[in-house]
Amino acid sequence: MTGARAEVAVIIPALNEEQSIGRVVDAIPEDLAPDVIVVDNGSADRTAEVAAAHGARVVREPQRGYGAACLAGIAALRQPEVVAFLDADFSDDPALLTSLLRPILEGRVDFTIGSRMLGAREPGALPLHSLFGNWLAGVILTYLYRHPTTDLGPFRAIRYSTLTKLRMQDRGFGWTMEMQAKAARLRVPTAEIPVPYRRRIGRSKITGSLWPSAQAAIIILTTAFRLLWWRP
Repeated sequence: MTGARAEVAVIIPALNEEQSIGRVVDAIPEDLAPDVIVVDNGSADRTAEVAAAHGARVVREPQRGYGAACLAGIAALRQPEVVAFLDADFSDDPALLTSLLRPILEGRVDFTIGSRMLGAREPGALPLHSLFGNWLAGVILTYLYRHPTTDLGPFRAIRYSTLTKLRMQDRGFGWTMEMQAKAARLRVPTAEIPVPYRRRIGRSKITGSLWPSAQAAIIILTTAFRLLWWRP
């Protein structure tokens, strides 16, 4: 997955996901001919080795943080037409990348978000505090930003030229909110795509316990209100 410019690039932030990362990379549709970038975010296991063995291009970002990993992936891009983001835990189905990319490649929108709220969820895949947090974030984006939203799901795709206009900066868990809030401020044509959601492989770093979830929620909400005054 190296060489010339690809039409589609897929960025996969990964921290200690050696059990799942190979399955995630293998499940990405080959007909997309994507440039698959796995960002090893300081893993203590064999995440990087497994990802490389399954054909991904591995980028290392030792500074922990979801946004930091995504920014490192963006820095490694070869100017694709569309960039997709996908978690490394196999909770989303990588085969559905085709569904997320199609509206962008057909020129109908510039940004798609895989909505777990609109899709079928495996019991226990999202705990109640995560469901509430997504609902609240959706309310903020819908009513304060005038951007109807049901989810901050990490499974998403965006036109590369649009992504550069967002000037992404967040290095932590405000990343998804930053992207959606800035897209709303720029009136980027956006569509939510229903996606199923299953239990992740391995233990979650955030939703698996209440306190990290609460910390992430505070960061996300702070980001949402701060960006009400953002100007492109």
